[in-house]
Amino acid sequence: MTDAKAPLLEMRNIKKSFFGNQVLADINITLNEGDVLGLCGENGAGKSTLMKILFGMDVIRDTGGFEGDILINGEKVTFDTPFDALNAGIGMVHQEFSLIPGFTAAENIVLNREPVKKNIVSEVFGERLNTLDYNEVTGRAEKAISKMGFSIDKDMVISDMPVGHMQFTEIARELSKDNLKLLILDEPTAVLTEKEAEALLESIKRMSEKGIAVIFITHRLQEILTVCNKVVVMRDGLVVKDIPAKDTNIREITRAMVGRNVDMNAAPADSIENKTDVSTDIIMSIRKLWVDMPGEIVRNVNLDVKKGEILGIGGLAGQGKLGIPNGVMGLHEAGGTVTFNGEEIPLNNPRKCLDSDIAFVSENRRGVGLLLDESLEWNIAFPAMQVQGKFLKNYLGGLIKWRDEDAIRKITEKYINELAIKCTGPEQKAKELSGGNQQKICLAKAFAFEPKFLFVSEPTRGIDVGAKALVLDALKRFNKESGITIVMVSSELEELRSVCDRIAIVSGGRISGILPASASSEDFGMLMVSQVK
Repeated sequence: MTDAKAPLLEMRNIKKSFFGNQVLADINITLNEGDVLGLCGENGAGKSTLMKILFGMDVIRDTGGFEGDILINGEKVTFDTPFDALNAGIGMVHQEFSLIPGFTAAENIVLNREPVKKNIVSEVFGERLNTLDYNEVTGRAEKAISKMGFSIDKDMVISDMPVGHMQFTEIARELSKDNLKLLILDEPTAVLTEKEAEALLESIKRMSEKGIAVIFITHRLQEILTVCNKVVVMRDGLVVKDIPAKDTNIREITRAMVGRNVDMNAAPADSIENKTDVSTDIIMSIRKLWVDMPGEIVRNVNLDVKKGEILGIGGLAGQGKLGIPNGVMGLHEAGGTVTFNGEEIPLNNPRKCLDSDIAFVSENRRGVGLLLDESLEWNIAFPAMQVQGKFLKNYLGGLIKWRDEDAIRKITEKYINELAIKCTGPEQKAKELSGGNQQKICLAKAFAFEPKFLFVSEPTRGIDVGAKALVLDALKRFNKESGITIVMVSSELEELRSVCDRIAIVSGGRISGILPASASSEDFGMLMVSQVK
């Protein structure tokens, strides 16, 4: 007979290896009804792998399974597929969205559980010809959205939504399931504005009050302390800290994550000496730029970038900061004029930008930045090989060109070491890395390209506190040692202030002002809420 007081969830002695590399070793976690557990750790610590085991993801079964036991309410369970986990009352919102772009929010919320109604045709020919009960779809969607406490347009098509509203649609889909006992949230606030993040934290508190347990994975440690009642820290596949949230603080959590003290007040890239004064020469001039990008407003951007500088672009979500590099690089339809080194660059033509030695590290690393099924060395070398002819050997006087495997391996190993990419080696596939390490591969690809100008968008999104300092340090070193001009887009103002020479703030689709990085937070805040005529 099952003990009525048994924990909602127990994970006992969980172990897992990938391709001969042990990523989890003897993990033990206990969760009661209504608990909110903050799961912390650097990228590659094993957090996502542990959650994939709990959710019955195919990748676990396809790579040999795992050791250990999972118990729900005291009973041992086996989840061969995510459907098994869903039937047991476990829901999961992944880092990467799993929405159908052409469907509305309401249709996505009830996906695979659509209410149907009979009609004359189905009465005769069978239930396969039942029709969708749109009134019931609307009712279920409205009920799920109300549970969140954050309003989204249930009738809006996903492809037209701001990215933050997509995240809430994912969460509403899980809340619409009547048997939900445990919700796993993997970096849910990474794409949210400050206001949206606050609303999500309040929603998590309401779930807890109703007895729903939550496993909350985030690198924003203050959010952990705000909403969680217990904290588990993982490092190198081990649980190194399991403690009530009230008994710890950000500094202790950080020390447990990285195995060392981290100065939270130091500029992330302060190991690099200040470079000499930036040139007054303009390397890129943007005039009257507009961009048609879902969720972004870019109406009339005028911006000059100085040669050799690191220019930051900040602003509130949806105001246009992400749209600027996407428009210039030709990933979304754009108009206006862009000149680079005195020559006009045609818009809506990504190849022309690459041919001009302009590179882009996108915020959408999985959709734009990576060849997920290819090796790390192919990901890093391919753009420079295709566009610049690098990493190729000439045969028969140049009539035949073939890959220089030694050069490719050398450049890959160089950036694996410099960026501390956690992997089994250069031949590992990109899809097998954690999100933060995938982001580092995107940066390595851009560095190997050796551009004259680099757009880098949200370079530390989803990256832990230790890796964040390393990535920002690498960008600053790349700028200093190679003289590369960098335009860095980020949602985190303090991150921009620690790295950039100047920071442009976008509001309402236009540049509301440009200030030196040393300006006060209050001055930047005023620009963010100003409306440029």
